[in-house]
Amino acid sequence: MAETSTQTVATPRGRRFNVRHMPGFTFVAGLCLFGLYAPLAIMVVYAFNSERSVTNLHGFSLRWFEQAATNQIVQDATLLSLKVALFATVFATIAATMAALATTRTTPYKGQTLVYAIINQPLMIPEIVTAVGTLTFFGLIKQITGVQGVGYLMLAHTVFCIPFAFMPIRARLEDMDLTMEHAAADLYATPWQAFRRVTLPLMFPGIIAGAMLSFVISLDDVIINLLVAGAGEMTLPIYMIGALRRGLTPEVNAISTVLLGVTLIFVTFFFILTLKKR
Repeated sequence: MAETSTQTVATPRGRRFNVRHMPGFTFVAGLCLFGLYAPLAIMVVYAFNSERSVTNLHGFSLRWFEQAATNQIVQDATLLSLKVALFATVFATIAATMAALATTRTTPYKGQTLVYAIINQPLMIPEIVTAVGTLTFFGLIKQITGVQGVGYLMLAHTVFCIPFAFMPIRARLEDMDLTMEHAAADLYATPWQAFRRVTLPLMFPGIIAGAMLSFVISLDDVIINLLVAGAGEMTLPIYMIGALRRGLTPEVNAISTVLLGVTLIFVTFFFILTLKKR
């Protein structure tokens, strides 16, 4: 009996499951990647088309990039988009950092899950619903106060960017070891000194990642811009939508290619920072 038991324990374990070994996995993965990136590749190719056509290639040219760069409307729209995105990034990151500290550097309390749900609410609710609600809310404020301006658009972007900044910052804080913070407290550092000299430097990669993600989300947003932006407040996505309605040209492809490049740069840095070793 003892020998049988020993033989049972010594039996080698089977090979671990790996989804890559499943039949057809490579084909399905390749098909998904093709469906995701083939349209983007075609868009980039036709951005360099020398002629107006977006269905026939006539040669390589930077004509449409030059035309977009010298278009005064595109310049104004880009400047407004950058202003709104920068404003939203700064204040959304500050709010997300405070929220992350309040939900990780504290004793677990009743209702903490509800707090997470409230902070991440813009991620769970369809953006069109958020946009309609924001439009109605700001419309009432404008009617009561008579105050107009781009500040409403900046505030709307700040609010829906908070959860995007909150996720990487909170993940960074949860991954941090509390040993150094406790050591700072043992060495008579005040809470502010411990935060400034220990916690903040350690969580800084998460803050940068959250800020970059917020910037990209704000810069690329369409629905909030369409519903909340007032008269004369044309952001770059709104200009592109209007240009598409007038007829697709390689100029829109050129603008989209630049936005794609900017987004890829920010997303790459985002993943580098989130995967950075402690």
